Amino acid sequence: MATTTGRAAQARRAADALRQRIVAGEFEDGRLPDEHVLSRSLGASRNVIREALNLLRDENLVVRRRGIGTLVTAHTYRHGLDRLAGLAEELTSYGTVSNDVREAQVVPRPPPAIAGRLALPPGSEAVYIERLRRLDGSPLSLDSTWLAPDIGRPLLERDLAGQDLFALIEEATGAALGSAEVTVHAVTAEPDIARVLDVADGAALFAIDRLTRLSDGRPVDVESLRVRADRFALRAVLPRS
Repeated sequence: MATTTGRAAQARRAADALRQRIVAGEFEDGRLPDEHVLSRSLGASRNVIREALNLLRDENLVVRRRGIGTLVTAHTYRHGLDRLAGLAEELTSYGTVSNDVREAQVVPRPPPAIAGRLALPPGSEAVYIERLRRLDGSPLSLDSTWLAPDIGRPLLERDLAGQDLFALIEEATGAALGSAEVTVHAVTAEPDIARVLDVADGAALFAIDRLTRLSDGRPVDVESLRVRADRFALRAVLPRS
């Protein structure tokens, strides 16, 4: 069987191993070991380690400073995919979550695709909410949310800047959320989104699309989240059935 042993492939594998350790929070002081130590622990040459660190630098996970070493640029925050929870519910353990409410209004004619996903009757309005989510003041995600009108209208009077939408929906309806259909894919930041999230044009983002239902199965919330990939990781523990 053919194997790939070139330096580029070795660097990619070393970068993968280091990325996992960074995301797991292994380097608590924010500093990676020097190249000699990494070379021994990963079983790779210093040239391979150097290329691996350059790959991570290009992903904005680390910065390399002469005389100081390699530093993790920012904490990577983890969000579980094995239970239904809002981002803010899981991120509070990492710091202070706040939201800039960019838009919150009733839309008389929502896009047909949105109306279809929410199972709205013909001619129904919907509520649209757009928020920039910050963690300790730094932009993390841009969240666009469409809600059924009877669910969304009461939320327009609530604390959209300080509370998670899932909690607000459950308070407004008096019913528990039941399930969500989630799709995650990769996109690049368009200029307007890049500006809002404080990343470079074309930077990698997670696109998280979610349809949330009440416990009786009724669809109430269609969301599209654009999350900075350099500060965010998705995790799950999945049993094999």
